[in-house]
Amino acid sequence: MYVAVKGGEVAIDNAHRLLADRRRGDRSVPALTLDQITEQLSIGVDRVMSEGSLYDRRLAALAIKQARGDLIEAIFLVRAYRTTLPRFGHSEPVDTGAMLVERRVSACYKDLPGGQLLGPTFDYTHRLLDEELEGDPQIETGAQRTDAQEPVMRVADILDQEGLIEDDGFIDPALEPGDINQTPTEFPMSRAMRLQSLSRGDEGFLLALGYSTQRGYARSHPFVGEVRIGEVDVEVFMPELGFAVPVGRVQVTECQMVNQFKGSAKAPPQFTRGYGLVFGQSERKAMAMSLCDRALRAEELGEDLVAAPQDQEFVLSHCDNVQATGFVEHLKLPHYVDFQAELGLVRTMRAEYEQRTGEAVLETREAAE
Repeated sequence: MYVAVKGGEVAIDNAHRLLADRRRGDRSVPALTLDQITEQLSIGVDRVMSEGSLYDRRLAALAIKQARGDLIEAIFLVRAYRTTLPRFGHSEPVDTGAMLVERRVSACYKDLPGGQLLGPTFDYTHRLLDEELEGDPQIETGAQRTDAQEPVMRVADILDQEGLIEDDGFIDPALEPGDINQTPTEFPMSRAMRLQSLSRGDEGFLLALGYSTQRGYARSHPFVGEVRIGEVDVEVFMPELGFAVPVGRVQVTECQMVNQFKGSAKAPPQFTRGYGLVFGQSERKAMAMSLCDRALRAEELGEDLVAAPQDQEFVLSHCDNVQATGFVEHLKLPHYVDFQAELGLVRTMRAEYEQRTGEAVLETREAAE
């Protein structure tokens, strides 16, 4: 923190008090509770958990309240809090195939095992303001399926049965994937570490990059193989028991994009995959992530690197909104010494320029006479 002038600490204290006052707002209006934020602003809570890289709805709601609804500031708060937590272990790989699915849609097949489950979505709503929500209207309970349910088979597995899509990749159980929290950033990064960075990257940045790939800046023609939202068990291996036990359940959104691929000298023509997995209900983020994941695999698949979404150093160095926020907002802090140095340099250069210009004008006049 800069305290560059006398009285700076007093001004900062006053700014904090004013911030708290504006956060509370009109005292005649009831204060927001964390339960209200968690239950009624759940999409915002899910984004803060995902990009804050910490699954805790209460803390995400607290951060949103503290940040006055500024989600990026709330993400910053959660990420900072996360650094204070001890790490006592790691979970086993989550099996999204066993997900308790609430929403599942595919753009590749109309009829597929388990069916299309629309779930809670804005996809089919009219973009019109509902003035009834100004009050507290009576809301009907959501419909639930009561018939016997088929297993919700992955669309990629259907294509894989015919050998029309690339393998999902072999993971050596003895080889732990890299951890972006424990390993300094070095390029090129493994796909596992790229996915970690993308999963907690800024939704807007990834959305713009994903959009650019569809407009020709990576020659991507994707199909939504599947988007699914639901709950998965988190298991931790217990050495004293010799097996893994469930320690909780989290809601996640998973997206698998199916992309065209003409094949190469080493691979036959087949579809390739782009993958996205994020906390909570964040399907726009998961879709954008999967588009970027596929674009970042260009070199692996022998494709030409012609666009920004294919440049992992560009994408991964700029997708983190906490880092981006700090770097941009530090410009608001005092840079008096730097600016005075620049100011002196510009004044000197300006004087030299005017001197040269004056001399040139004088020489021109003398030559004319």
